[in-house]
Amino acid sequence: MRLPGRGEKGFTLIELLIVVAILGVLAAVVIPNVGRFIGRGEEEAAETELSNIQTAVVSMMVDNQISTLPHPVSTTATDNMSLFPDPDSACATVGEKVTDPNGDSYTSGSDKDGFILYGHDIDANASANTTVNYVAMEITTKEYTVDASGTVTQAP
Repeated sequence: MRLPGRGEKGFTLIELLIVVAILGVLAAVVIPNVGRFIGRGEEEAAETELSNIQTAVVSMMVDNQISTLPHPVSTTATDNMSLFPDPDSACATVGEKVTDPNGDSYTSGSDKDGFILYGHDIDANASANTTVNYVAMEITTKEYTVDASGTVTQAP
C-alpha cells in the first residue's frame, strides 16, 4: 500500500462499507437483547413491588398484634398505600383498632383510624402524633388487593 501524498486524505469506499457492515451486525445483535432486558426489568420491578407490599402488610400486622384484618380491601384494587389494606378500622371500636402495641387505648376522633401502610398511627398517645410508613411511597405503580389473612394480590 502506498502512503498518501501531500493533500490526499480520507477513506476509501471499501473501508467505509466494511465499517458500516460491522456496525450493522453489532446493531442486529444488540437491539433485540436490549429490548428483552427492558421487558424483563419491568416484570421484575412488578414482582419486587408485590413482595415489598406483602412484607409491609405482614410487618404492620405483627407490629399491631393482629392476626386478621377487620376490613380488608378485597373488592377494589388500589395503588394508594394510605388507604391500604384497612382504612376503615375505627379507633376504640370493639374488635377493631382498640389498643396500640404498648397497650394504650386509641381514642376515636383524635387518633387516626385504620391499619394502613403509609402514615399509620401506631401510637394511641395523640399528642405524640407518631406515624409509621411501612412502605417508602404513598402511591405504587401497580394496584393491590388483600384478603382478611393479609395475603396481597397484584391486580393485572
